[in-house]
Amino acid sequence: MARRIAVLTGDVIDSRKVADTRRLHRVLDTTLAELVDRHGGHGERYRGDGFQLALPQPGAAMTAAVQLRAALIQHSEPHQRWDARIAVAVGQEDRGIAAADGEVFVRSGQALDTLETRHLAVVLLEAPDEACPTLLTRFLDDLIDGWSRYSAEVVTLSLDRATTQQALAERLGIRQPSVHKRLRAARWELLVDTLAYFERRLADRESRNE
Repeated sequence: MARRIAVLTGDVIDSRKVADTRRLHRVLDTTLAELVDRHGGHGERYRGDGFQLALPQPGAAMTAAVQLRAALIQHSEPHQRWDARIAVAVGQEDRGIAAADGEVFVRSGQALDTLETRHLAVVLLEAPDEACPTLLTRFLDDLIDGWSRYSAEVVTLSLDRATTQQALAERLGIRQPSVHKRLRAARWELLVDTLAYFERRLADRESRNE
């Protein structure tokens, strides 16, 4: 029986310039494993800096893409910003996630190949010409491009768990106003609202109608 899934295909930007490739690969492997543990599905790294994540719940796809990019930015080297290009495709797949060769997987890979100046894309197989997700994806991409390592870190922790700014401050060993400043620099409230929209828009229709 066919069901809607999400596939994220990505690669690290300028990976040939990375000095510590082992640490980069550890960050990718750890983040993919954490996302699979949280959302289910299957994730793997391939060709060194390439990766793919297939999720059984499409609503989580854009949040997962943000978490992947935030993890890379957070762990960047001192003189090189780590980041990734990620293409998200959502659609019906009757062969299951394990097959990894259906139309959703193909379209995600094709969308990644079209990314040049942008670092994030979304393709809805049932509505490829819908303007709103595409426009909001451009906004989200621009927002992430402005993050520092510190903003990415506080976003990662905030997305991982619902907690207070004071709790985050204690965890990071900084003052609460500093946490607030970093969240504001990351445009946290706009990020949360945008991800909430994508969660609703990309969610499985059957789940939304229950």
